[in-house]
Amino acid sequence: MNLGLTLIGQSLTFVIFVWFCMKFIWPPLRTAMRERQEAIAAGLRASEEADRKLADAASGAEQELANAKQEAAAIIEQARNRANQMIEEAKADARVEGERIIEAARAEVDQEVNRAKESLRAQVSTLVISGAEQVLESSVDESKHSEMLEKLAGQL
Repeated sequence: MNLGLTLIGQSLTFVIFVWFCMKFIWPPLRTAMRERQEAIAAGLRASEEADRKLADAASGAEQELANAKQEAAAIIEQARNRANQMIEEAKADARVEGERIIEAARAEVDQEVNRAKESLRAQVSTLVISGAEQVLESSVDESKHSEMLEKLAGQL
């Protein structure tokens, strides 16, 4: 065999193989590589978008947490103020009720004192009348008068 003929045959076979590969194998391979590149690029864009959304969500969550803490502090402060207000109202009500009870007790004591005075007046007047009757019934005698007055004083 001749080296030139073999070389030409192998060259021709190689050219046909390259043409076949370029015509039938390379386009689908190129399309698959392009699709893969686009898929990777889309994945990277989606990853960047997800990272951005995650950062926005984290920032939003921090803001919401801060707002919630402020609202909780405001609610707690309102509750404290309301509790203090309720305590003050209860104290005022207790003072009013205490004053009312004291006034009622004073009125009752005054009534009891007046009843006692009236009772004492009635008893004293009875004793005075009784003493006067005894004085008028007996003769005027200094010793009897002093005796009766002592007796009357003892009854009072």
